[in-house]
Amino acid sequence: MISLAFLVILFSVQKFATSKVGFVIGPALFLWFCCLGGIGIYNLTKYGVTVFKAFNPVYIFLYFKRNSFHAWLALGGCLLCVTGSEAIFADLCHFSVRSIQYTFALFVLPCLLLGYFGQAAFLIANQSTSQQIFFSSIPSGTFWPVLFIANIAALIASRTMTTATFACINKSIALGCFPRLKIIHTSRKFMGQIYIPFINWFLMGFCALFLVFFRSVDDIGIAYGITEVGIMMMTTILVTIIMVLIWQIKLSIVLLFFFLFIGLELVFFSSLLTSIGGGSWVMLLFSAFLLLVMVVWNYGTKLKYDSEIKQNLSMDLMKKLGCNLGTIRAPGVGLVCCELVKGIPAVFGQFLTTLPAMHSMVVFVSIKYIPVPVVPQTERFLFQRVCPRNYHLFRCIARYGYKDVRKEHHKVFEQLLIEGLEKFIEREVQELFLQSDDDFDSDEIQETTSSTIVTAQNGSFYSLDVPLLSDYQIPQNMSPNSKPSSSISNSQDKGPDYAKNLELERSFIKKAKESGAVYLMSNGRIRATKNSWFLRKLILNYFYGFLRINCRRGITTVSIPHGNLLQVRTTYMV
Repeated sequence: MISLAFLVILFSVQKFATSKVGFVIGPALFLWFCCLGGIGIYNLTKYGVTVFKAFNPVYIFLYFKRNSFHAWLALGGCLLCVTGSEAIFADLCHFSVRSIQYTFALFVLPCLLLGYFGQAAFLIANQSTSQQIFFSSIPSGTFWPVLFIANIAALIASRTMTTATFACINKSIALGCFPRLKIIHTSRKFMGQIYIPFINWFLMGFCALFLVFFRSVDDIGIAYGITEVGIMMMTTILVTIIMVLIWQIKLSIVLLFFFLFIGLELVFFSSLLTSIGGGSWVMLLFSAFLLLVMVVWNYGTKLKYDSEIKQNLSMDLMKKLGCNLGTIRAPGVGLVCCELVKGIPAVFGQFLTTLPAMHSMVVFVSIKYIPVPVVPQTERFLFQRVCPRNYHLFRCIARYGYKDVRKEHHKVFEQLLIEGLEKFIEREVQELFLQSDDDFDSDEIQETTSSTIVTAQNGSFYSLDVPLLSDYQIPQNMSPNSKPSSSISNSQDKGPDYAKNLELERSFIKKAKESGAVYLMSNGRIRATKNSWFLRKLILNYFYGFLRINCRRGITTVSIPHGNLLQVRTTYMV
């Protein structure tokens, strides 16, 4: 019960993992390593320094010669001497590589060696004492202070492992290998100081069940050892790939490195497999579960992305949609939210074929998160035209930092987006103005002014105050009240009037803004075809479908009211 209470406290304060907490735990770890080194020096002084003969590798050979099988079994316990060191390198954003190397080589490693040598010297002199060697070897009168510092160090080490888990999950999400989760950045200065609530409480529940089920320090140590050697083996494999593909080291050196380290690690791994009936099977099962989640998510996400890319609308098809479908333009701004930054999303084409009408101005919005604390509002939006100017189709990439306001109000988002769009148009006009008349293309600035009565090729007539999707022809039998504009012909005769075009587009954007904005969002999913294998159907239709429904949406920055939201479900059969 005491251990469970400590677990609850540990995971409850995990969200306060800020730089101030780090400043507090630094001196505690310093005191702990000083205690290890000091106790080791005390035992070496009291019981002699003959234990330093262990540096001679001949004794290792003799030990294995006398006790071959038992020595092989003892390798798993020896591995626990180095556990926890990988957590130091799991999240390098807090410290530089050089500082970690110096600290570990000049302070941590000497204190650990002195502590272990001191315990060995005590054990040689007191061979009848085999339980709790560390606390039995400390000087009399210092038991309670050392016990307090040891518990604080254990809590800090556990917190470090949890933080390292957050960092690994965060990198996996960024690579598309893990379902999207809520990530809270606890520091404005350090990007790597994060907190993932779901992973935190999931780990607490798993650790509590593991503790209650086994109730044995030995079983927990065995499970931790097999996890440690698994990390070492994966690190060796990944470093080998980096040596071949990135560093481009000679193949002979790479093979020598790989077989040397993987062979040594396999020896330790084989020793730990003999105790798989203790607590190791739980960690292997847990690792297999996480691997299954990552493989299924990556497999489904890749198939969905490939399907969206294949079904993107081409620009030529976009230009012909108005003529073929009789598409009309309704007043207002249409914000099509999508994750792709290239091409026209398939959900937009499905929307047009189902309901051949669209807003007078359409912006394809992609929200991306970049590794900076805050993105200034003047630099938040990047714009690009999708079609010729009279189509009024734009692409916008909205960039947010990890400390920017979450769930931004939709009115604020729309206001900033429109202001950014107006500045983009001004810069575009300035660039066109700097071009020479010979390089100028009159089609690029052709403006469609406010239309009255227009007709499509299918014979339908529309009376709108906004331009159509395509270049419809004004009928000859127009109403006598209509006054066709001649600004386009005049601008072609006299040359481009940049100031007039800018004012026309500004007024057009202002009128579209006054009509309001509607958000079009895709609710895409993938399903296996009827002819697919049973395993493919099980993975895509059930496993991946469950993960996608319960994961965090890709676009969660804007707080959109239901009255301004239009969702289109797209099903990709793969």
